[in-house]
Amino acid sequence: MRDWFDNQYQNLFLYVPFLLAFGAALYFVLPYEPNVIFACFGLLMSGGAIFIRRVPNIVRAVLIFMFSFCWACIFTNLINTPKLKHNKHNLNITGVVENIDFTDEKSRVYLSVSAADIGAGDGRATVRVSVSNTELPKISDTVRANIGLFKPSGAYAPETFDYARWAYFNGLTATGYADVFEIIETSGTGGINSLRNIIHNRADSFLVDSLVLGYKNAVPKDDSPIWTATSIGHVWSISGFHMTLVGGWVFLIFYFLFRAIPYITRRVPARIPAMGCAWIALLGYLFLSGLDIATIRAFLMTTLVFLAFACGRSAISMRNIALAFCIIFFINPHYVMQAGFQLSFAAVFGLVWVYCDIKPKMPKNKILKAIYVCALTSVVATIFTAPFVAMHFGAFPIYGLIGNLILLPIFSFAIMPLVLVGAMFGAGTPIELAHVLYDFSLGVAQYIASIPFATVAVPHVSNAAAMCFIIALMSLILIKPIKIKINYILFGLFCVAGLGIVYLSPRPIFFATHDNELVAFVRDDGKLDFNKSRASNHYFAFDTWKQINAEWTETPNPRRKHDNGVYRYRDIVYIQKFVPLMKNIGTLCADDGVRYIVSYFDIKSENCAHKILRGGVVIYPNGRVRQTTTKRRWN
Repeated sequence: MRDWFDNQYQNLFLYVPFLLAFGAALYFVLPYEPNVIFACFGLLMSGGAIFIRRVPNIVRAVLIFMFSFCWACIFTNLINTPKLKHNKHNLNITGVVENIDFTDEKSRVYLSVSAADIGAGDGRATVRVSVSNTELPKISDTVRANIGLFKPSGAYAPETFDYARWAYFNGLTATGYADVFEIIETSGTGGINSLRNIIHNRADSFLVDSLVLGYKNAVPKDDSPIWTATSIGHVWSISGFHMTLVGGWVFLIFYFLFRAIPYITRRVPARIPAMGCAWIALLGYLFLSGLDIATIRAFLMTTLVFLAFACGRSAISMRNIALAFCIIFFINPHYVMQAGFQLSFAAVFGLVWVYCDIKPKMPKNKILKAIYVCALTSVVATIFTAPFVAMHFGAFPIYGLIGNLILLPIFSFAIMPLVLVGAMFGAGTPIELAHVLYDFSLGVAQYIASIPFATVAVPHVSNAAAMCFIIALMSLILIKPIKIKINYILFGLFCVAGLGIVYLSPRPIFFATHDNELVAFVRDDGKLDFNKSRASNHYFAFDTWKQINAEWTETPNPRRKHDNGVYRYRDIVYIQKFVPLMKNIGTLCADDGVRYIVSYFDIKSENCAHKILRGGVVIYPNGRVRQTTTKRRWN
């Protein structure tokens, strides 16, 4: 046993990213806001004690966990994103266009406005408004607009996506729409934003918008589910895949160029200046693509790889990934809660573990080797990202391996180069050819997506289940076995535990939003009924509740019939209108068959207080009630 523990010491640094993530995650899922003064004290104490040499490793791990918890708390208070207290309509504001997310229908314009003008406090606030695609402004233009704004909604059920939290940490104060806007001052001719405007207008292609400029919703809306079903959706979010391609091409061009210059090669290896040129090109690509978190992560990883090559060290290693993780964590600890961050690092950790630690045997034939590498990469990435895909999207693509093997080479060696050339030189022919290849690839993807069981819906993955899956992956890649493959055994045990939690945990039978405007009931056949088929203030509630109930989000929203304005479901009563509430409240309070009363209007009754539920709730078959928290700083 002592030999086994001694064998783990070389891996201790690799636990740091996971301890940081667990500490920050605990802060973000708490139902209340910790005291920031105690967090500052804890940060100073734990930060100083971490580097004391004689501190036992177990204690050091606890200190790192505490440090990340306190840093997440302090960071949350430091950014202080302006918050909208109430929804606003018919506002006339003046703002500067910070960014535009182009789509094939309505585009989303990000405006920097005065927080006081929208009732969100002091300073500047960023709002995102949907506008028609006719006469869009340019980035950095100053516009005057008539807008309506909605405050970001919190989680619609415990342990689900909290849009208010995401918006707070991404600097977004409100979302809404713009009825009328006019450009009162055009942008200047310099800067990266002007270059992005020029490329967008000149190319007039959603492929350029997605693969070069980093606009996430530029792909046609009807095509996105098809790419997701074939596990190719990641190509539309600029990340390591794109950085590798661009960096590799630029490196090869300059490598052969410098090899042809004897003056340089006599003094330094040609790969050194070639890597410098590739790094500069990737830095430009990073800013051109909009500085997304996945792109920043990929750029940091590439920078570490180049530095390792230049210093003669191992370029691809788990330590480099761990270091990149820590750097991004300190930039914004909330990244650990975002899907892009989790998927990116899960896939990279898995791939580096397989190719650097396991070192699978490769076929000698080059063609077979290329096919083997593509297949193995797809399988490993699918396994390591599977828990996070299920947790965030409520569905899992079964034929992802087939989609990656067939479609990724087309994107890698045909579509991506053509789009880059067309964007750089303004040539129409490469972009037109790229669109022809896109249509061909879309046809292949449609065929794969039409195969039965191409995508399966999965039940809600709770925090406890997610923790089991993460510990399973940690055991697999971090624990160094000697004789018995203890890492594989622990991986299997924690996976079984996670699956058991997912499939054995009871599902709610009743859902309500925080303002009790929208509710849902589980029918006898297991499907959901709603009191409304549409709710503009709670657009994502339908999808969230369906995912928890293991339903497809694209299905209609059936309305449940009420009895004279009263919805009675088992021992739960919901009343949405005032007159039915006043007519029935006395009878319902006296009815022993009614356990809970939920109303759109605030009810105050001392004799009936034990029955009345307020705020966002879910109710389980055994009568257990769980509230959705609204007592955090981002709410």
